[in-house]
Parts: sequence; structure tokens; C-alpha cells
Amino acid sequence: MDIVVLVKQVPDTWAERQLSESDKTLDRESVDAVMNEIDEYAIEEALRLKEAHGGEVTVLTMGPERASETIRKALSMGADKAVHGSDPALHGACAIQTAEVLAAALGTVPYDLVVCGSESTDARLSVMAALLAEKLGVPQLSGARKVDVDGSAVTIERQTETGFDRVQGATPAVVSVVEKINEPRYPSFKGIMAAKKKPVTTVTVADLGLDPAAVGLDSATSEVVDVTPRPPRQAGQVVKDEGDGGVKIAEFLASQKLI
Repeated sequence: MDIVVLVKQVPDTWAERQLSESDKTLDRESVDAVMNEIDEYAIEEALRLKEAHGGEVTVLTMGPERASETIRKALSMGADKAVHGSDPALHGACAIQTAEVLAAALGTVPYDLVVCGSESTDARLSVMAALLAEKLGVPQLSGARKVDVDGSAVTIERQTETGFDRVQGATPAVVSVVEKINEPRYPSFKGIMAAKKKPVTTVTVADLGLDPAAVGLDSATSEVVDVTPRPPRQAGQVVKDEGDGGVKIAEFLASQKLI
């Protein structure tokens, strides 16, 4: 079974993130970059499927040269190889353009399953699995907390607010996972050393047969027009309990229309 895992490098969620003054895109250079957390669960699930059914796991990402750090982490966890879509023309690409690029990149490698996290911490759109499945013309099985493969049949348990739905499709398919699906492994020292020798193919927009004018900020389907900085936190109100503390708190909450 050939599995492709989508990964994304995102700004550290613990850092103070901000937009670039020049074009209102996310300023990725001002904060530390990490692998999107839920993508670690996607990698782990792909590796487990490989261990159960054989085959190869390919990592696919789109991002600047710096994203190679995230690729190496995925390879150190056990993935076999990687494809890195990297081109200055991709700066500011929207979700629809990203799906177009990823779909084109998937045309360069064999796959039975495409596995991805349910969302990214920097965008939180939760649309990539659906967009990509539409571009590829394959089934989408989203929100998986469990994945089973039997021949060409893929069955997932889709997480819901009240339990789960059982959803089935045929390969090739796109599967998105949630954090309840497994516990990602830590890269071993042996895995970290082995990752340095694993093949990484870098492709540009031209390599994928796409028009540079059709991707990137200038032709994006969405843009940030204006932004207002978050106001500084104001000093809190101190309530001194003189036997009526509960009443004072209730009055404060009522004044804020919280009760």
C-alpha cells in the first residue's frame, strides 16, 4: 500500500503571531516554526497502516525552504521519502490554490491513500481534505478516529459530538484524522540519523505544470484587507469581600452581560 501524508509547517502556537505589514500575510519568520500538531497523528497512522499492509509512506508538504525541517522530522518518525513543493510564487496561496498544487504534486507519486490532519493550527479551515478529494476525484473520509483497510475498502469511524459514524470508501481515497486516533511515536536517534539519507524531491510550480500567475497572493481567492492589533489587556477589577463578595461578583457579571 502506497500512502502519502500531508504535513504543514506552522508557527508555534505558544508564540505571539502577527501579520506582515507589507502584504497582510502571516509573518512566519518572526516566530519559531513547528510541525502542525495533528499532522503528527496523520504520520503515525500512515506508519501503522504500512506496518500492517506493507508499502511506502511518502511525506508531501508545500512551503518555503524552511519547511524542510518539518519534512526531516516526518522522515525521522519512519516515513520513507518526501516531496516538497517550494517556490516563491506560492507565497500567500489560498486554500483552493494550495489544493491545486498538492493535487498536482500527488500526480508525481503513486498513492492508495492520502492521509492528513483534520486542520492546521494557523488557519483552522478544516477544508483541505474535501478540496483535495474534489480535485483528485476520489472519496473523502474525514474526521477519522479509527482507520481500517481491507483490500481496496477503507472504513473509518468518524468522530461526532455524540459518538461516531462508520463511513466506508474505496481506494484511492483521502482520509483526515483527529487527535483521538493514536499516540504519535517519538523519533529515535536511529531514525533521526536515517532521515538524513532519505530522498527528498523538491518541485516548483513549473515542474508541476502550473501557471505561476494562477497561484500565490495576487490571484488568491481570499485576502486580508485590514487588521487591527489586539488592545492591551486592562487591569482587572478587585472585589474586596466584606460579607457581600458574592453579590459584588454577581453585579459585575451582570454588568458585563455574562449572567
